Amino acid sequence: MNTTAKIIICNTNSLPLQTMDTENLQIQIKTFFGLEEILAAEIKKLGGRNVEIKNRAVNCIGDLGFLYKINYAARTAVKILVPIAEFKAYNEQKFYEKLKKINWENYLSLDQTFAIDATIHSETFTHSQFMTLKMKDAIVDYFQENFNNRPSVDAKKPDIKLHLHIDRELVTISLDSSGEPLFKRGYRKEQGAAPINEVLASGMLQLAGWDGKGNFLDPMCGSGTLLIEAAMIALDLPAQIFRHKFAFQNWKNYDENLFKKIKEFRINRVKEFSGKITGYDLDPKMLSIARLNVESAEMEDVIEIRKENFFQTKKENFPLLIVFNPPYDERISINQDDFYKNIGDTFKNNYPNTLAWLISSDLEAVKKIGLRPSRKIKLFNGKLETRFLQYEMYEGTKKGK
Repeated sequence: MNTTAKIIICNTNSLPLQTMDTENLQIQIKTFFGLEEILAAEIKKLGGRNVEIKNRAVNCIGDLGFLYKINYAARTAVKILVPIAEFKAYNEQKFYEKLKKINWENYLSLDQTFAIDATIHSETFTHSQFMTLKMKDAIVDYFQENFNNRPSVDAKKPDIKLHLHIDRELVTISLDSSGEPLFKRGYRKEQGAAPINEVLASGMLQLAGWDGKGNFLDPMCGSGTLLIEAAMIALDLPAQIFRHKFAFQNWKNYDENLFKKIKEFRINRVKEFSGKITGYDLDPKMLSIARLNVESAEMEDVIEIRKENFFQTKKENFPLLIVFNPPYDERISINQDDFYKNIGDTFKNNYPNTLAWLISSDLEAVKKIGLRPSRKIKLFNGKLETRFLQYEMYEGTKKGK
């Protein structure tokens, strides 16, 4: 953490939101493993300063408007935190005592609900649930002693969401400016088995180089997440255009007019898209779900969904980028070896001069594709370790390499 830009000193004397240096907020943006550089590029493009890549996170400095903007527009952010206190604690009692020294009324009103989530890497503090309860007790006791009243906890829909991070003895308390995780875009009405997370989908597309120029195909589209995220990138739609609420809107320094201007500015940037975004699938149920989600995202004019067997199709649009998440046994029963061999044969025979990417957790089965991937990127689909693989199809002598 950049010590020159801390908004809180380490003795837990916290600053009220109203008197924060809102021009130089220290901000931490969480993401998924493997998407850190994509997120850092997004944050720089959106105006972040002193951008620093961490493990599953990016740190930067920005003003209040920037905080609103990245919540609204960043595609690969999962949650966005603003630290409010930092201290060292060597046992549970010291942890509790230092938490009680924070002026909690600066961040939380008696009529507001709150919730706490935690990330803990410590040999001293080993149980995240217990430490979360200890922090809740400290906050409630602070209010009870100072105001003879207490705010309530609401784990599902809190007004104020707090984040506890413990790294050995170093404790960092942050305000979660996002609230619900930012992969909950608001357009997905239904999903099938093993869906791709919206943030992961957008990260995959950006890793694959999709910028909305040309044409896009997801040949096994499932519930349509990759299609919708591809369309949002192509149109430059804000990632959270369908979201109605962020946690920062409950903060004491929330500037409604500023957020309204930011939303209007981002929406006015929406571009025309002249290419084609197409999805294939064989499963009638998944086709129905995908169409429902596309309709919910108001993308019927941009995305075409068709019942097709990818192995019987040929390249229709030029140039073409393919990105897909082949179904595992969670969705359909398949013979993995034959299935991946058919993917390779279809690539080689029917999709010349095409760049294709797929994500898979079955590293043995993908060898049956019969093509050497030109890039391999380690990603996680939930807790499942995967590889995101790039294949370049050429006509002529390079075809079978």
